[in-house]
Amino acid sequence: MTALGDWWRNRREPFEFPDEWRRMLEACVAPWDTLSADERERMEQLVLQLIVNKRWEATAGMAITDEMKVVIAGNAALLVLELGIEAYGKVGSILVAPHEVRVSGREFSFVPGLLTDGPVTLSGETSERGPVMITWNSVTREARHPEHGHNVVFHEFAHKLDLLDGVVDGTPPLSDPALVDRWVEVFTREYEAVGRGEGSPLLRAYASVNPGEFFAVVTEVFFTRGPELREDRADLYELLAGFYRQDPAKRTRIVRNGLRRE
Repeated sequence: MTALGDWWRNRREPFEFPDEWRRMLEACVAPWDTLSADERERMEQLVLQLIVNKRWEATAGMAITDEMKVVIAGNAALLVLELGIEAYGKVGSILVAPHEVRVSGREFSFVPGLLTDGPVTLSGETSERGPVMITWNSVTREARHPEHGHNVVFHEFAHKLDLLDGVVDGTPPLSDPALVDRWVEVFTREYEAVGRGEGSPLLRAYASVNPGEFFAVVTEVFFTRGPELREDRADLYELLAGFYRQDPAKRTRIVRNGLRRE
């Protein structure tokens, strides 16, 4: 436990979420302006828990700033807004690198189903027992252009949710057993369609690597381009909405219609 963690456990006064941190979330968590006041408050609590209770590390020569922690934790928190922090029980540490990591000169497999001994550029990486590795330049670039549907934090932390049952197979633990067959049917159909070049135009080709990568990629799109995904692939959207217990398209519609979020 860090010194901050010790202070958090022993604090006597309620912790006031810093305005500066809130501005960071507003700037770098794309769906922030669509969240209700209650959702934002719960997000802030999740951010604090991730900052305090997870181990944060940096690659050699890099110092981790509050901004890095807040922004990465903020994006990660969105995925578990309704699932609860317990869903990140397998997240032990978060490793932050300044920029993409290029790996070469050895046989390397960063996802099941993809094995290469050629150069590989990573913007993030996740394994069952290892840390979640995130590259900061990817985070800031994607925060500036959420309309592209890419978010390395959503992607890597989606893998951690997929790994809750011990395997990255594109099917995270589902609370309703009856939902499993429907999930496998729809996700398999859409995954294979991407592989044939016939999938949703919202999903980049990387989604065809394996079912685990498909789930991570579609999670990115679900949270960044929800209304478009719902329009293009309603059944896929509905399954994700059921799993995450969130409806990004509805949130966006409320904001666009000028209705107050409570």
